[in-house]
Amino acid sequence: MTEGNFVDYVKIYVASGKGGKGSMHLHREKFIEKGGPDGGDGGRGGHVYIVGNEGLWTLFHLKFARHIKAGHGGDGGSSRSTGSDGDDRIIEVPLGTVVKDKETGEVLFEITEHGEKRIVVAGGKGGLGNWHFRSSTNQTPRYSQPGMPINEMDVVLELKVLADVGLVGFPNAGKSTLLSVLTSAKPKIADYPFTTLKPNLGIVSYRDFKSFVIADIPGIIEGAAEGKGLGHYFLRHIERNSTLLFMVPADAEDIAKEYEILVDELRRYNPEMLDKDRLLVITKCDMLDDELQGELKEQLDAELNEVPYMFISSVAQQGLTELKDKLWEMLNR
Repeated sequence: MTEGNFVDYVKIYVASGKGGKGSMHLHREKFIEKGGPDGGDGGRGGHVYIVGNEGLWTLFHLKFARHIKAGHGGDGGSSRSTGSDGDDRIIEVPLGTVVKDKETGEVLFEITEHGEKRIVVAGGKGGLGNWHFRSSTNQTPRYSQPGMPINEMDVVLELKVLADVGLVGFPNAGKSTLLSVLTSAKPKIADYPFTTLKPNLGIVSYRDFKSFVIADIPGIIEGAAEGKGLGHYFLRHIERNSTLLFMVPADAEDIAKEYEILVDELRRYNPEMLDKDRLLVITKCDMLDDELQGELKEQLDAELNEVPYMFISSVAQQGLTELKDKLWEMLNR
């Protein structure tokens, strides 16, 4: 999937169908001049549903579907015949989609399971025909109910990526390079910050035909929790990952400090994210000789307070098998 086709945020207008009006009909037949009321009920207006589909990974198919309207209910007829129900509309979304009211920002519901079906706007109820209003004192009611009007709403659909492992790091930490080496994904890679502007997903093949999903999230900058840089745009994607892989390059001025800044941004955005399993990898270690790597290990052991860490190089293919083993172990504890 190319970066341009990954859409994780759309606004759409949804409207249900209005209910059909009840019939005000009086039964007439040869030899029966005053047969009484027999007006049928109006049909229900169509609902708009949102349904989870595990085969979808993006909201791209809704990018240009800005108005989604269900069908109107049919009017009631004679002989107490009920009008037809309006056609329902179904919006399929990937798992992990959050549905919000655009006006208030309220979260209406989340879709997390395949086939999960929720009504976002309900169709208007059909009106009652005059047959329902007959009584001993009013045997020929000449009125019926109109159908209920449409329900309409502007909704926001936000996709929170469902992946096993999320890559967390500053711009140019080597996240996209690692994803391209571990998986068959083809993320955009360049030597300038914010090369990645949309999440990229890849499937890591493991031993015995096992696999897990890894997500490359756009780079964090200090202050992201307050919305700086890409801010909340990418932080919401990390919420769904069960394991967080922090990445700091070996040539960083202070590895422990960069790691703490990353952790602090997640803490300020959502403290619950710190309950996830964490692993720190020092990337680009092909630029370190054995002596420098030994000194760095001593320094990290003293500063990181037992945070698990590893040295890897995506370009030189160093430590990648050990990394996959470690991630698989963390995912299957």
